[in-house]
Amino acid sequence: MKNKIVLLLFFSFFVYTLTSCTNDTEESFKLLTKVVETTNKGTSQTYLYAYNGNQIVSIDGSQDRTDFTYADGLISKMVTLNKTNQLRETTEYSYLKGKLVRVLSLGNYKINFIHNLDKTVSYERFTLDSGNEEIKEYHGILYLDNENLIKEERTYDNTPAGVDSKYSVSFDYDTKKNPLFNVLGFRELLNINDKISKNNTVISTVITSVSKEDQITSSAYLYKNSFTYDLDNYPTERVSENTVATNGNVGYLKTEYFY
Repeated sequence: MKNKIVLLLFFSFFVYTLTSCTNDTEESFKLLTKVVETTNKGTSQTYLYAYNGNQIVSIDGSQDRTDFTYADGLISKMVTLNKTNQLRETTEYSYLKGKLVRVLSLGNYKINFIHNLDKTVSYERFTLDSGNEEIKEYHGILYLDNENLIKEERTYDNTPAGVDSKYSVSFDYDTKKNPLFNVLGFRELLNINDKISKNNTVISTVITSVSKEDQITSSAYLYKNSFTYDLDNYPTERVSENTVATNGNVGYLKTEYFY
């Protein structure tokens, strides 16, 4: 009888633990539905996110709207409409074995990606002129670790003769959840910088240098973010003292996240 009671207690504990873990997993999977950005001047913009399952359908803001198309579980096209001048930008994404190999913004630019054996990603970016001719703008390397983009190095190719211009940005992360990481196919979009990463950027460091006639000038900028999180470790608020907002404004920015 005693053994039966012990066995029953053990079984009950096992079922409870399994159920709790399942509920935690289900409850912790969240999709971002709204973002509100507010500057130090009090102006704000709201962006609404719509989904079909965990496939993103659109991001709708007051100034622009972006619609997404999928193919085989990967984002194949983004069409952005500027509501002010009604101009559209169409960006197409091409993949090889599930990895991004080309980004083509029709009439604007093209980026080619090569996935290296050491897990870095090399890329080249070209601008497209009115005749759709390609002009190489810059090339670089992306460094990824633990599903985070930790560094980008870039060398500009359209500089005058004798001028060497370089740019690098490195990212430091927390261990919390990126609000967009659950969006299907989003983490493959290597052209949107640290937004593809698993965690949230707390510090980014940008270094630029220009070499001309053996004279080197360089500058370094440090950008810090502070986050507030909910009980499931998703950010509910980010405060940045010196950042670039979605609308192009530079300076203080508060970002609120809703799920």
